[in-house]
Amino acid sequence: MSLLDSLKRHTVVVADTGDIDAIRQHRPQDATTNPSLLLKAAQQPAYRALVDGALAAAAAGGASGAGRTEAFMDRLAVAFGCEILKIIPGRVSTEVDARHSFDTDATIAKAHDLIALYAAAGVPKERVLIKIGSTWEGIRAAEVLEREGIHCNLTLLFSFAQAVACAEAGVTLISPFVGRIYDYFRKVKGAEIPVDADPGVESVRRIYAYFKKHGYQTQVMGASFRRVEQITQLAGSDLLTISPELLAALAATPGDLTPALTPEMAARDGEPRIHLDEKSYRWLHNQDAMAVEKLSDGIRRFDQDARALEAWAATVQSQA
Repeated sequence: MSLLDSLKRHTVVVADTGDIDAIRQHRPQDATTNPSLLLKAAQQPAYRALVDGALAAAAAGGASGAGRTEAFMDRLAVAFGCEILKIIPGRVSTEVDARHSFDTDATIAKAHDLIALYAAAGVPKERVLIKIGSTWEGIRAAEVLEREGIHCNLTLLFSFAQAVACAEAGVTLISPFVGRIYDYFRKVKGAEIPVDADPGVESVRRIYAYFKKHGYQTQVMGASFRRVEQITQLAGSDLLTISPELLAALAATPGDLTPALTPEMAARDGEPRIHLDEKSYRWLHNQDAMAVEKLSDGIRRFDQDARALEAWAATVQSQA
């Protein structure tokens, strides 16, 4: 048995990629995408038909300039999502533009646009997770969408405050960023951090224990991994989203995992329940210097990725 086979017995494995061939190879339950992953995949000749289809659909919509580019990007994301859903049995996460991170209404409107495109392609909303940054405004948008039956994946999650606010909003899924938390503290320390002291891993353990102890239905999906050991330390988490490179490493390594995250662990380690309104959320989140820095940095990076995809889209359109 490989570590990947063993992990799948305890945790829902999610592929963190837009590469359809990699998803087909590793047979995950779900998949997550973002603009940088889509840009990388869309530039491969194997996926040219998806690009051409998105171009044609955007042109048929009648928009021009920036509106046409935005329409192309939305259609490209949904086109890849639809192809991925032909392979996996579960759900695909499709991201709202990072420019809407502090705009609740714009986030809701973009989610509606994406769900409508999926519906037009025959994909029910139950198979789509709208991926939204875990700002206060993003969490409020997700709360509205969840009441409408549109399920959300709250990403760029670094603080306990973000996690609690997401759970109280009733979101379907959160994605704590293990690797980026690890990167921050490794830089501060100036040295490698042992796996048993990894702050990114500990963040997921803390959130998982809190959610399970208090009966929240929001699922925990560790994300942004740097090494196999971070993944194996979180066996038992609801889900884990993993890059193709680390999926391959897990598949190539023999082993049988014992879950590290269990209901018993949650009952023992879960903290007392708290409630966060906007003021208390902002205060608690602000106390975590790492989370404040990494959330801001993550939004900027996601925006840069989206603008790179946008620039590439404009070039492709001009050549069509």
